Amino acid sequence: MKSAWATSDAEAAVARYAVPRDLALRVYTTRLLGADPKLVLHGGGNTSVKTRLADLNGDETDVLCVKGSGWDMATIAPAGLPAVRLDALKKLRARDALADQDMVRVLRANLIDPAAPNPSVETLLHAFLPHKFVDHTHSTAVLSLTDQPDGEALCTEVYGKRMGYLPYIMPGFALAKAAAEAFEREHECRRADPAPARHLHLRGGCAAGL
Repeated sequence: MKSAWATSDAEAAVARYAVPRDLALRVYTTRLLGADPKLVLHGGGNTSVKTRLADLNGDETDVLCVKGSGWDMATIAPAGLPAVRLDALKKLRARDALADQDMVRVLRANLIDPAAPNPSVETLLHAFLPHKFVDHTHSTAVLSLTDQPDGEALCTEVYGKRMGYLPYIMPGFALAKAAAEAFEREHECRRADPAPARHLHLRGGCAAGL
């Protein structure tokens, strides 16, 4: 599909929002994705950016700004991407399990702004992947391949090594950890192959563009 990116519009977003440049661009690109219903089936999906922001004490800290619950990607503003302390999220990777209610408590306890909306239930999925920007969409084009009895074979035929593939797992800690492990396995397999993977598909409706 044709890219909707326009440099002039991106720079206008940077000038309009009183936030760091990478966060302003995250807002702009999230709106681009949300504006196309073929990319966000039933309004689903979320985005994130890893950056640095000042906490309430004025101390700069590494954070993950991820789409908050209740926000629409097509109309999102900086407030719709609550910032969570990134180091605290990464530490959770070492756990074997984490109940949903405990995950929500950890996320809220590590918000830079305690008045911010709840971060996405898939916050850890974004945190455990190494990329600065992560786009998570429900693209109809991808789903038309994956949601078939032979979906994995079809994806391999079309995407080859550019896609990692996981069976369905409920959103939350288990999915985040499995996705990170799948990404790392693919990374090891590609050490001798210069072509990087660009997508991680989580069967059941998610594709993360990396």
